[in-house]
Amino acid sequence: MKYFALIFWFFIACNSQNKINEKSLSVPSAPVFIYKTSNDYFNNVPVTLSPDKSKIISYPHPTDLKKGNEYSTPTKLENDYLLDNRGINLNTAFLKLTYYEYAKLKTAPSLTELKSLIVDDNPITELYNCGLKSNFDDIEKQLNEIIKEEKFHKYKKLK
Repeated sequence: MKYFALIFWFFIACNSQNKINEKSLSVPSAPVFIYKTSNDYFNNVPVTLSPDKSKIISYPHPTDLKKGNEYSTPTKLENDYLLDNRGINLNTAFLKLTYYEYAKLKTAPSLTELKSLIVDDNPITELYNCGLKSNFDDIEKQLNEIIKEEKFHKYKKLK
């Protein structure tokens, strides 16, 4: 009986390998968030706070802020909306430091130093989850059309 189970498992495993296609091997795409802030924090480094805003739970290393030669600042969209490129969420806070200033650091500041650098711990005034990046052909153009036509009803409003 033990051998039968082994042979059966082997048969299933081999047959399932034949059914794998390119689409099933693809990695899920990233979620798309657009947002507005209470002030212009376009160049300020975001960090993530705990839900009660008492501590920093996520922050970038200085080397994380660049993609090639470009900083991972948000993408500017219509009507002051921004397309997230860093991981903005409801618990985002912004530091006094710009991407340029932070990226020049050799190491990330301590949590105590980071906490003292927070300029706004509640900057998000609007936040929408617009689905997956793979759902868009030309993300910037399509999001701008949605914003201009005020067709936000298709997306989940988080704030």
